[in-house]
Amino acid sequence: MDALTLLLTRQSCPRLVDPAPNDTELKTILDAAIRVPDHGALSPFEFIIATGDGLDRLGSIFESAAREQGADDAFIAKAASMPKRAPMVVTIVAKCQEHPKVPVLEQQIAAGCAAMAMQQAAFALGLGGIWRTGDFAFDRAVHQALGLTEMDQIVGFLYLGTPAVDAPVKPGRDGMQYARYL
Repeated sequence: MDALTLLLTRQSCPRLVDPAPNDTELKTILDAAIRVPDHGALSPFEFIIATGDGLDRLGSIFESAAREQGADDAFIAKAASMPKRAPMVVTIVAKCQEHPKVPVLEQQIAAGCAAMAMQQAAFALGLGGIWRTGDFAFDRAVHQALGLTEMDQIVGFLYLGTPAVDAPVKPGRDGMQYARYL
């Protein structure tokens, strides 16, 4: 798949099943992630991969956070099963640091670019993915359970696997509608 076709046809796949990316595919996906623009070569990202029992552990982290938030029983049960919507979930973390020339926001954007590159790479490999955020990305209890620091920020949870159904191709949109000349 050429780069322009990839960029113009990429779409999220919310229904994912086994198989997850294999080791070779995962390496390609991660290698794509670390090629993103990275001012100062800070590598301000970490990728926490959950498969198998790791999905159960991530579900337990979500369940505990939902309970601490005072959620109702239905949402607590839902939170526990959220990671199992795909055979692999990659938590993308912006590992920010104080820097005189690279603001925290720029480091977070680099991590966001890594998430997009990972989803693009998965799509190019014939896999599916969906980038989700939600309240758990900003929940300090989730951050703590994942061993993150105060400077770290989850930029998303990338759910990866094989598309369960062929999603209809979304119609193209005109990018010029969102542009203006100065």
